[in-house]
Amino acid sequence: SDTMTAFSSVTHICRDVNYGWLIRYMHANGASLFFICLFLHVGRGLYYGSYTYFETWNIGVILLFAVMATAFMGYVLPWGQMSFWGATVITNLLSAIPYIGTTLVEWIWGGFSVDKATLTRFFAFHFILPFIVTALVMVHLLFLHETGSNNPSGLISDSDKIPFHPYYTIKDILGVLLLLLLFMTLVLFSPDLLGDPDNYIPANPLNTP
Repeated sequence: SDTMTAFSSVTHICRDVNYGWLIRYMHANGASLFFICLFLHVGRGLYYGSYTYFETWNIGVILLFAVMATAFMGYVLPWGQMSFWGATVITNLLSAIPYIGTTLVEWIWGGFSVDKATLTRFFAFHFILPFIVTALVMVHLLFLHETGSNNPSGLISDSDKIPFHPYYTIKDILGVLLLLLLFMTLVLFSPDLLGDPDNYIPANPLNTP
């Protein structure tokens, strides 16, 4: 969590640590794939009209923002060009808030620009937020268990229900295996497909990408 060593530490993990490159690319591409699944889940919820279950839906919305915050902070940590300028641009959006915007941005930065203090707190929150996300997922599932899932017709009929096992277990196992195949194909054959090449350049506050 130091601006002087953040970029070189990631390079060290990828080049010198045994299978460090694999861990790094699984982490980065895993996040991207997770968001693809997340947006598909949101799309399914909209199509099925799941927003009528207010508690489940609202917890889901909070979850979405929490996951986005976690991913954003994680993207800043490698301290490449896109990391630094992404943090600068996104946090500066808050300066549009009347009266308190500029003060709020400087408070988040811990100074007058994105620097060591920003990186340190982003590192801490990137670690803490997943635990909060896990707790929210459990609450989300608790409400879902109470209401049940929705369907495109919007009708709930007990006569059409089938046992979870073996039908859904087989379906879920197949889905997980296909997802793992896609994930490992991406990681092993095209790990930079969803990334930005500018993030392989160390952060330079004097040069915008």
